[in-house]
Amino acid sequence: MTEKNKILAAIDLSDFSAMTVHYAAWMAEKTGSELILINVINQRDLDMVRRAMIGYDTFSFPDYLDEQIKDRQLKMKELFEGIPPKGTNCRYLVKDGIPYYEILEAIKAEAPMLLILSTKGRSNLADVVVGSTARKLFRRCPIPLITIPSGYTQIP
Repeated sequence: MTEKNKILAAIDLSDFSAMTVHYAAWMAEKTGSELILINVINQRDLDMVRRAMIGYDTFSFPDYLDEQIKDRQLKMKELFEGIPPKGTNCRYLVKDGIPYYEILEAIKAEAPMLLILSTKGRSNLADVVVGSTARKLFRRCPIPLITIPSGYTQIP
């Protein structure tokens, strides 16, 4: 039995994510691949929340993290369902940690044939042309990598 090809698309839920999901779904359809959308909750953000909530007895960090994971999975599902997929199967992964590292770990675990991501994400100040996560993945990604420029509007 042959295993189905997989395409991994890194989604940060910024304004540029919809085009990345659309392109990844199109590519998955054309190659007969399963699509896996991954979003990483940045460890830096989690550390900030953890520090800010010290002393609040009613705050539960595990509950907060579970809520974030569910919310992000729902947002990815909405992005995927916002395009008319034609028989493409999609899974949604939410990890927490250092974004580029967690994406590389997902590549090891899922063994996709391709990674798709946007070159401009959440930050509008640092790494203006190519985001820091994209830059790190350019150097370290062990599989072919397709980048979607932030201004890309042509829908295949």
